Amino acid sequence: MKKPDVERIEEAVGEGPQAREQLPVAPSMGPALANLRAPRLHESVDRRAVFISAMAVVLAVVAALVAQGLGALIHFFTNLAFFGRLSVQPASPGDNTLGLWVIVVPVLGAIVVGLMARHGSRAIRGHGIPEAMEQVLYNQSRIPPRMTLLKPLSAAIAIGTGGPFGAEGPIIATGGALGSLLGQGLHVTADERKALLAAGAAAGMAATFGAPVSAVLLAVELLLFEFKPRSVIPVALATATATGVRIAFMGGAPAFVIPDLVTPSGSALAFYGVMGVAMGMASVVCTRAVYWLEDAFEKLPLHWMWWPALGGVVVGVV
Repeated sequence: MKKPDVERIEEAVGEGPQAREQLPVAPSMGPALANLRAPRLHESVDRRAVFISAMAVVLAVVAALVAQGLGALIHFFTNLAFFGRLSVQPASPGDNTLGLWVIVVPVLGAIVVGLMARHGSRAIRGHGIPEAMEQVLYNQSRIPPRMTLLKPLSAAIAIGTGGPFGAEGPIIATGGALGSLLGQGLHVTADERKALLAAGAAAGMAATFGAPVSAVLLAVELLLFEFKPRSVIPVALATATATGVRIAFMGGAPAFVIPDLVTPSGSALAFYGVMGVAMGMASVVCTRAVYWLEDAFEKLPLHWMWWPALGGVVVGVV
């Protein structure tokens, strides 16, 4: 069959390879299908999608409040561990006056996190986002309910005691756990539960960084694995809602202030290109180093509960 005939068949029965998988046709039917007026397959927004979207908005408010709480909890543990005071005001560990005793702080924090992982839930181990992806792919988006509490608490302790981590992974995992918990409490399908998980995760990111569009794209790429109205609309509404909650608490200022930039010259653009290549190569080296170290820890004759403490020694020395 000629290529134009194939294109007409695709246009008649649906869209490309997906349509051919759903409705196999014989080549001799090409002329008949080319003249057939058939509706194009599309994803409609039905009542279920509206219901999931409404739940996503409620979920976003909760996830945004949890994100604010996580930030305050990190400040609390930073003040407590490095300055011995009870406060949720922002503080930098670099301003401490502990001297060499500062080495002990991340070790103690790591021991607490290791105990939480062993006796609470092993699911709090890891980076956050890969674990959420694993639940989507292999467990129908079901995340253990205890993750909703243990993940932000362990992250706040680890970061507050000097761990070189960011809040984005834990808050995305926590928001996803909230969405999964809501989906498990409601009578929803696995796809709808996945949409709620992604909506909670994206809402957490939007509430942390004030970047709703980036949060939607991250959810589509890493959690939804699709670009359909039934899932994208709830996520988009959730990120917009979470951003609104963030503005109510912190104002509309960007999370990272960038100074005014002049129009770059040709030589500057060339340098940016070279720098991009260098950073890309560095990211590959860094990623492989992380996984190499994780594999090396697996070979240690120690229970995995003590691995964070070993890392805490290095962090304290640095």
